[in-house]
Amino acid sequence: MTWPFLLGHKANGLPADKALGSKKQKQQQRLRKEKRQPHAFTHRLLAAALKSHSGSISCLDFSSNGKYLATCADDRTVRIWSTKDFLQREHRSMRANVELDHATLVRFSPDCRAFIVWLANGETLRVFKMTKREDGGYTFTAAPEDFPKKHKAPIVNIGIADTGKFIMTASKDTTILIWSLKGQVLSTINTNQMNNTHAVISPCSRFVASCGFTPDVKVWEVCFGKKGDFQEVTRAFELKGHSAAVHFFAFSNDSRRMASVSKDGTWRLWDTDVEYKKQQDPFLLRTGRYAEAGTMSCRLALSPDAQVLALASGTSICLYNTRRGEEEERFEQVHGECITDLSFDLTGRLLASCGDRAVRLFHNAPGHRAVVEEMQGLLKRAFNESTRQRLQQQLSQAQEALRSLGALKK
Repeated sequence: MTWPFLLGHKANGLPADKALGSKKQKQQQRLRKEKRQPHAFTHRLLAAALKSHSGSISCLDFSSNGKYLATCADDRTVRIWSTKDFLQREHRSMRANVELDHATLVRFSPDCRAFIVWLANGETLRVFKMTKREDGGYTFTAAPEDFPKKHKAPIVNIGIADTGKFIMTASKDTTILIWSLKGQVLSTINTNQMNNTHAVISPCSRFVASCGFTPDVKVWEVCFGKKGDFQEVTRAFELKGHSAAVHFFAFSNDSRRMASVSKDGTWRLWDTDVEYKKQQDPFLLRTGRYAEAGTMSCRLALSPDAQVLALASGTSICLYNTRRGEEEERFEQVHGECITDLSFDLTGRLLASCGDRAVRLFHNAPGHRAVVEEMQGLLKRAFNESTRQRLQQQLSQAQEALRSLGALKK
């Protein structure tokens, strides 16, 4: 199949003799890659390592039904993993080939019947449909045409709204594009942040937010009419308080909390459940120190319940309790290369990271400890017997989980 952007395209866009030379260089690089020894890492909280890719993994995404994890790498494949296999000995994955290109970003559609990827060479979006076979596997089919090429700078992130109403793409300049699912640009946002380092759609699908060179996170509302027709993008609110550029940010599962990490060496947790249309600003709930953010770029993931914050820089990951602002776990040299993505699963029990040819999954022990603290506090104030029994059951389950991980604090 010939893709529109490849028509009339020379090998690497170079004259034939130079292209041959660059082909040889690429083959040598590939051989060197193949000889590279897999990175060894062990930790008591390591739940599993997913290994099927032959190239470096750049992105991962959990499906909204919690059943699958998608990963993409520079080996020209997207892998779809079954989450129910994570704690088994064998980790099965299904492979989708990215023809004549490779994907740098991947996102599931809300109905889990498709996924989109950002093409490294094509510099645009491609849609893959997932069709279930009788044997339980899937057939992956690329849409006949890719999205039109609109961005003028490298991409930083893509996303699909959980409502299925729009797609977002953001590039390193100051551009965010809002697309229809058919590939039409609905709106162009200029973030005015000098450059964009990250942008994302909120889980509730109402907001698109971005961070960059400026010390704030800007949030817009994407408005649709009652009949589902796109209307406009309007400014909603900002997270203000950092004293230097913001590296990264994330929403909690209910979009009522946000976390950010800045070059000023701090992370912050915010209450964003505010009446912004009445000019009410988000409330700062907690500030914590993360020295690495002052000297190197980093990324973060917020657990679905906003109780645990994961911060990654270089090849290390730190887990913080957001209620107390304390570091609880630190994983060093997790990957053989810099960590490229970090995400909690939908249950919040596992944290996934990638940065070489493997995805590493960690048990979220600080999450269980946060439940223990919360249940103990609620039990002191509960007088109703049925409420006490329910709280006690949740407390016992969290304590048992920690005991099995050898992570109970004495």
